[in-house]
Amino acid sequence: MPSKTNTLSTFTNALSTACERLGYSDSIHKLLALSAREIKVEIPIVRDNGELAVFSGYRVQHHNARGPYKGGLRYHPKVDLEEVRDLASLMTLKTALMDIPLGGAKGGIDCDPHSLTSRELEMLTRKFVKRMHRHIGPEMDIMAPDVGTDASIMGWIHSEYSAIYGHSPAVVTGKPINLGGSQGREKATGYGVAIVIDAVARTRGGPLSGATAVIQGFGNVGMHAAFCLRDLGVKVIAVSDSRTAVYGKDGLDLDGLVKHKQERGTLEDVDGHRNISHEELLALECDYLIPAALGGAITRKNVDTLNCRHLVEAANAPVTPDAEDALLKRNVEIVPDILANAGGVIVSYFEWVQNLQRRAWPLFKVDRELNRILHGAAHDVMSRSHDEGITLRAAAYEIAAMRVKDALDATGF
Repeated sequence: MPSKTNTLSTFTNALSTACERLGYSDSIHKLLALSAREIKVEIPIVRDNGELAVFSGYRVQHHNARGPYKGGLRYHPKVDLEEVRDLASLMTLKTALMDIPLGGAKGGIDCDPHSLTSRELEMLTRKFVKRMHRHIGPEMDIMAPDVGTDASIMGWIHSEYSAIYGHSPAVVTGKPINLGGSQGREKATGYGVAIVIDAVARTRGGPLSGATAVIQGFGNVGMHAAFCLRDLGVKVIAVSDSRTAVYGKDGLDLDGLVKHKQERGTLEDVDGHRNISHEELLALECDYLIPAALGGAITRKNVDTLNCRHLVEAANAPVTPDAEDALLKRNVEIVPDILANAGGVIVSYFEWVQNLQRRAWPLFKVDRELNRILHGAAHDVMSRSHDEGITLRAAAYEIAAMRVKDALDATGF
């Protein structure tokens, strides 16, 4: 889970700096940071052992001037209103930076999904929809998977909402394909990370073929990023899971790692590879270090050990503000999360469009459009960074803030 303090600090600092450089008044700054609606509901369920358990559910709808609210739903014991509020704000800026017609939202339930049975999870999800249905919908607020949730949970949301309003697949994205999910959605965030790295390399004039990458995290995002980077000619020399890290100086056997992980649930003792510590992984010399696990992974305590030329934020807020300052002083380029991990929301947008049109896109179209949008966004960010002499994060926030403000101005607010 991202550190709430780190996420808030990164967002607050970057938005404040962007507004100041753009010459926006304090009132505009407050308006861009202010949530439109914050909802909390209590969800009681009877567990399989007969005991009553009560969970808190949250949904924060930040801005919808550019389109319906859009954002993930996470299940984690530490979910609270503050965290959801911060992530909803980030989603508003992310959709604006991608220039897709959506706003920003986020939601969550303070549960440990691993401690609940499938029946308990389904009951919890359906009760959440019953309490929230008046505030969500295809033209109002579209949820998606996040930490602790998956396609099955999105399917339950679709089912419960449709039982109230009639068949409504566009109420949620990240669904199973047979319920209206999109081709390419599962790999979208990790694939998007690779697309952005490719765009950065093209602009910087450095070849990707033969470059090295280290990926912290080998879940859905990290795994798909690794395979896509390999296809681009990048040598992935190390990855990690929550228990350990694995290293191979000549490149990893990614297919073998996936098979081993599926069979044993760990990356330990993989034939032909050497296990290293998480600290050793971060210190490896590489062209691209990709934090794709938890927020707050790179801090003032470990930043001096890093030996990368580029840091690409596949996770949300993996670099604390003081660690970022230290990296920038060493001329390490940071590709911000608002750009690097936007592939997921882009393909969620595609899924929403397909559902509204009652048409299914083939994978080649999803991939083509994802490449077009991400390359365009990366070009915009790098061009502004170069022209204004600012960091990629500052450039990304300025572009996003301008687009949200322009939409708010157009509404006559």
